[in-house]
Amino acid sequence: MIDARSYYVRETLRNGMEVCIRALRPDDGERIAEAFSNLDPESIYSRFFSFKRKLNEADYRLIREMDFDNRVALIVTHMVAGREVVIASSSYARCGDDMAEVAFVVEEDMHGLGIARRLLMHLGRIARDRGISHFIAEVLVTNAAMLRVFSAVGWPMKKRIVDGTVHVTLSLMEAPVG
Repeated sequence: MIDARSYYVRETLRNGMEVCIRALRPDDGERIAEAFSNLDPESIYSRFFSFKRKLNEADYRLIREMDFDNRVALIVTHMVAGREVVIASSSYARCGDDMAEVAFVVEEDMHGLGIARRLLMHLGRIARDRGISHFIAEVLVTNAAMLRVFSAVGWPMKKRIVDGTVHVTLSLMEAPVG
């Protein structure tokens, strides 16, 4: 079984930047808060479906108490002046025996480098290993970039629109399409 709590890979992005994709750790609270403070309000709204100025105590508790069974979180970091900086985060939360809701946020100046797709693939690998066969997500209809990510990963996808939100279901157990 994949040890999600210790998950760690190094990858090179399309622009040549070396990054680390790793499990969220209990001591990442300040790094996540800094990354959150650098996000545009539109990115925050796209991820949380509401405006939020800063992380609250419940957010910090989730970071400290991630169980890596029912909830898994991966972050993408790179080194800046000898300091690890978070540029993206992703997570899934089990919401049934074989289903989990997935979510992402990528720093705006890092869009278009394949980060969300990479995170989705890594989360999918971990999820399949834990018996999860489907990811679900809610995406604002205006968030075309995220919808492209879900399409680009290649897993069979179903979409339905309800009240301005696209409900996406990805089948992780089937071979990627195309």
